[in-house]
Amino acid sequence: QVQLVESGGGLVQAGGSLRLSCAPSRDIAVIRGMGWYRQTPGKEREWVASVVSGGATNYADSVKGRFTIRRDNADNKMYLQMNSLKPEDTAVYYCKGVYRSRDSWGQGTQVTVSS
Repeated sequence: QVQLVESGGGLVQAGGSLRLSCAPSRDIAVIRGMGWYRQTPGKEREWVASVVSGGATNYADSVKGRFTIRRDNADNKMYLQMNSLKPEDTAVYYCKGVYRSRDSWGQGTQVTVSS
């Protein structure tokens, strides 16, 4: 199992930027797949972006061109750079990692975008 700790959330005005970080308890190189999800009250958790150990990335259409996901082996962290933020990006953002075919989740970090 792997523990994941997110950080970097906060309050930002529309059009602004934030960078989220996810720190795993193990060497990030052994975590095959990682991603970011988000959830708002009363809605299901939705996938935002993912990155595999080889570096290939995928994005939800709603964030494509605005968000960038990357994993940094030197820092042992995964990042989500969020630019041109919109009020509809407001949510709790969760980091997910797949280690030995098991999913692990972080505790979440709140992102609030004001209009």
